[in-house]
Amino acid sequence: MCASKVPEGRERGWIIPIGGAEEKENSPQILRRFVQLAGGNDADIVVIPTASQMRDTGARYERIFGELGAGRVSALDFDTRRDCDETSRISRLQQATGVFFTGGNQLRLSTLLGGTPVAKALRALNAAGVPVAGTSAGAAFISEHMIAFGDEGSTPIAGSVRLAAGLGLTNRFIIDQHFRQRDRLGRLLTALAYNPFAVGIGLDEDTAAFIAPDNTVHVEGSGAITVVDAAEVQFSSMDSVSEGRPVCLLGVKLHILTQGATFNLHTRQADAGSLVRPKA
Repeated sequence: MCASKVPEGRERGWIIPIGGAEEKENSPQILRRFVQLAGGNDADIVVIPTASQMRDTGARYERIFGELGAGRVSALDFDTRRDCDETSRISRLQQATGVFFTGGNQLRLSTLLGGTPVAKALRALNAAGVPVAGTSAGAAFISEHMIAFGDEGSTPIAGSVRLAAGLGLTNRFIIDQHFRQRDRLGRLLTALAYNPFAVGIGLDEDTAAFIAPDNTVHVEGSGAITVVDAAEVQFSSMDSVSEGRPVCLLGVKLHILTQGATFNLHTRQADAGSLVRPKA
């Protein structure tokens, strides 16, 4: 699948993957910024809690976004693929000025929503300017290539990661979440060793990548984003190493970005931004 074409004279909406465990009560800066991008007091947000199997997930985010000032918030769950064909649900989704995927199991999202009219509508909404955010499993699902599951650890291991098709808002990056907390550098490197085209984005908890329409990543939150750029890899042993063995990768670039730093997904250039102190 691929992203929908941006209509002439418009620009794509923000794409906002969140690393999970975002602050929801005391200082919810990530969720507050999402509400602002969705329209602030005029925001009409649809929450999709399909990844979660906890009954109160949708209602909890309805309350949170309402308290942050959103004008209207509705949880829209999809328990079966048949649900994704219902015109009333699709109509409600098409009214949204912002869409939010909760955490849970990303394979529930890909197996229930993949290839349905709902997935098509979501791609069209984002192409028309509607911001789409997702936390944890919801973050993993946003891009075309999704890490379905994989082993933890810092070393890339052949066969340790399984990829699946995601929503397809973009093909420029692969997301991994809870990154530092669950030691996931190795599995993101493994995913990129299969195909170095995409940029790897490892999101710490309570940290988000606010990806602007111009494909610039802006960091928001209390943690860091690990950017893995494999475009200039000089050698990879992925094609010859046995399953379960370490993979040799030469020439990988790695950036650690905190709030204020940016990364351009088109030029693959990192910038310390506001972190650079002015000269005295």
